[in-house]
Amino acid sequence: MNGYVRENARSRIKVMVKRILNKHGYPPDRQEEAVKTVLMRVEMLCPDWTGEER
Repeated sequence: MNGYVRENARSRIKVMVKRILNKHGYPPDRQEEAVKTVLMRVEMLCPDWTGEER
């Protein structure tokens, strides 16, 4: 997957995660760390997405 597609997917995931966190009353000051955690786990579960192997 090329870099543009990967960054586009990353941006879309960030928006979706932030919406879910807001919907469930997650504290705004802790959202950035939660988003980083979700992205890290996506990269671990989907090595094709990052171009790396497990």
